[in-house]
Amino acid sequence: MMINGIEDEDKWLAEGIAAIQHNAFYMHRALDANNLREALKYSAQMLSELRTSKLSPHKYYELYMRAFDELRKLEMFFKDESRHGVSIVDLYELVQHAGNILPRMYLLCTVGSVYIKSKEAPAKDVLKDLVEMCRGVQHPIRGLFLRSYLAQISRDKLPDIGSEYEGDADSVVDAVEFVLQNFTEMNKLWVRLQHQGPGRVREKLEKERSELRDLVGKNLHVLGQIEGVDLGMYKDAVLPRVLEQIVNCSDDLAQYYLMDCIIQVFPDEYHLQTLETLLGACPQLQPTVDVKTVLSQLMERLSNYAASSTDVLPEFLQVEAFAKLSSAIGRVIEAQVNMPIVGAITLYVSLLTFTLRVHPDRLDYVDQVLGACVKKLSGKPKLEDQRAKKQVVALLSAPLEKYNDAVMALTLSNYPRVMDHLDNETNKVMAMVIIESIMKNYTCISTADQVEVLFELIKGLIKDLDGTAVDELDEEDFNEEQNSVARLIHMLYNDDPEELLKIICTVKKSIMNGGPRRLPFTVPPLIFSALRLIRQLQGQDGDVAGEEVPATPKKIFQILNEMIESLSTIPSPELALRLYLQCAEAANDCGLEPVAYEFFTQAFVLYEEEIADSKAQVTAIHLITGTLQRLNVFGVENRDTLTHKATGYSAKLLKKPDQCRAVYACSHLFWVDDQDGIKDGERVLLCLKRALRIANAAQQMANVTRGNSGPVTLFVEILNKYLYFFEKGNPQITSAAIQGLIELITTEMQSESTAPNAASDAFFASTLRYIQFQKQKGGAMGEKYDSVKV
Repeated sequence: MMINGIEDEDKWLAEGIAAIQHNAFYMHRALDANNLREALKYSAQMLSELRTSKLSPHKYYELYMRAFDELRKLEMFFKDESRHGVSIVDLYELVQHAGNILPRMYLLCTVGSVYIKSKEAPAKDVLKDLVEMCRGVQHPIRGLFLRSYLAQISRDKLPDIGSEYEGDADSVVDAVEFVLQNFTEMNKLWVRLQHQGPGRVREKLEKERSELRDLVGKNLHVLGQIEGVDLGMYKDAVLPRVLEQIVNCSDDLAQYYLMDCIIQVFPDEYHLQTLETLLGACPQLQPTVDVKTVLSQLMERLSNYAASSTDVLPEFLQVEAFAKLSSAIGRVIEAQVNMPIVGAITLYVSLLTFTLRVHPDRLDYVDQVLGACVKKLSGKPKLEDQRAKKQVVALLSAPLEKYNDAVMALTLSNYPRVMDHLDNETNKVMAMVIIESIMKNYTCISTADQVEVLFELIKGLIKDLDGTAVDELDEEDFNEEQNSVARLIHMLYNDDPEELLKIICTVKKSIMNGGPRRLPFTVPPLIFSALRLIRQLQGQDGDVAGEEVPATPKKIFQILNEMIESLSTIPSPELALRLYLQCAEAANDCGLEPVAYEFFTQAFVLYEEEIADSKAQVTAIHLITGTLQRLNVFGVENRDTLTHKATGYSAKLLKKPDQCRAVYACSHLFWVDDQDGIKDGERVLLCLKRALRIANAAQQMANVTRGNSGPVTLFVEILNKYLYFFEKGNPQITSAAIQGLIELITTEMQSESTAPNAASDAFFASTLRYIQFQKQKGGAMGEKYDSVKV
């Protein structure tokens, strides 16, 4: 019985080592004197110390190693018959007279080793004799170490093919039988070891028992190294016997370790050809055995074997490896009713990895694995276990990483069904993985059906799932997610306009329920995709009969108007206004005046009703002016209406400097170089004069409020506009007007009420240098500037 006290154990170990050293000393003296009788006497006394039951396996191992070292010296003495004068046959009989069985067996094994080497008897007979007689020691620890010693001294003396101890034709069978018998007995002893000692030290004992596992596993290593064990023998004799012992021992530690040993020790080719037998044992293992790791390691080894050469792939098809592995995993999950869900999913991840490496062309296999996972998850609530969620993400990511093509994942019917079992947060993580795969590999999603499946997969990003309020989301993460969706929309394309329009309609249907925080991210890219399509279709018009929406610019503009309206109601008026102007420009390119006018009307309505911030108003009016200046589709009446509106709003801005700049910008609406008919010099001059009046009013207001009139920057900016139109040939802009403006600015700058400003001074000086440069350049332009004095 083992005692819990560590100090007592240390004391007993020290006493045992001292006794071994004491008897070893006298044994060495006897060996030196070639005294066989004394040598056997003291060696038997030395080995009697191994009969102790007081030591734990760990401490017993230390004691065993001391004795083992001494036995090597004794063996050297037994080899030299000239020193002890007794034949090896007689010596083999002589040591069997030792009083106690344990010393007798150690001595018998030591002499047996010499006996085999002498070749005076067939190796198989001596080995059979030894392995049978070791049955006499049934104490778990003592028996385990004795048989370990037998395995150690016999491993290089087995009657294997090509060995010097090879006997008749069946000698390999005898070698295998010897190792299997020793393995079986050692495993029984190792399993029984768990029942030694009181329950309170059971955990410590299990740990030490685990440390002894290599003593048992060594036998399987020896089996794996026997040259004569070919596939036929392994299949018929070795594997069934080993598996029978593993299943029958009913010990989870032994079963897990020995299954792992089989997988690691024997060749991959053998595993492939005996897959059914090996997998058949898995459901019979104890429920507490970590079968998922065993099977995962097996599949990894087989995957590596398949990757080693294309020549072996037909073997996998021949033995139907996938079907057998899939069936075995199903049976294991069914047999182990208490297996946590993460264990089952891990098995499917391993099977999928195996499938993708061995049968990458079989998408039906991939879908089968996903389907089996769906079956396991069905009827259960959404996953909450973090490890299980991580494994599902790994399962779904594997096809993306293998094929580098998200379109292939879209063809797997069970892919979205697996995703449905993820909680909202993990669903979004997986959606991001899918988008990143598409972006990384520049995958083009080119059909409306694919887009529909894709947006079903990433629905966690494009709308609020049940139970998740958008307000709860981290803003930075949310923005990153929505920017990813926006980038994804740009990857949806088809050269066929009809199909591209279907794609746009499919995306619109998916994203319009995204809510006020998502739409500003997702609507603009879709609108620009639609505008790209419109430019492809420029020149086409008219309605096409039929139920489906035809791909004509008019119809697409209707869809665009609907989408932008949704933005203006969120509200996100500034973004909506920009998009209306983009659409107006596209309608202009298509020659659709009513459509362009309608978009401008919507932009003005937004400006009037929704944009209240003064800075936003300034930006908006400049955008409106700039866009209107570029458009040439409008007739005189429509253009006058829009131009009048733009100039009117410009003059109503809150701050005088903003008013001034917006009004002089409007002058460009009446003078467009590349457009016949729009060169109204008088209205240009009116705009500039109005801007001058506003600039003058701004100076006066500044003088009243601050005591000085501020910089002359606005006057210099207006002067530059005068110069622009003067050079463009506007007859209303004369050199006298320019001269007058220069003198006005000079007077203002010299006035005591004007605050000095380096930037405006430099701006004016640069403008004067430009006039001087034009005068010196000569030619027609030089002549125009001649009358301007600077």
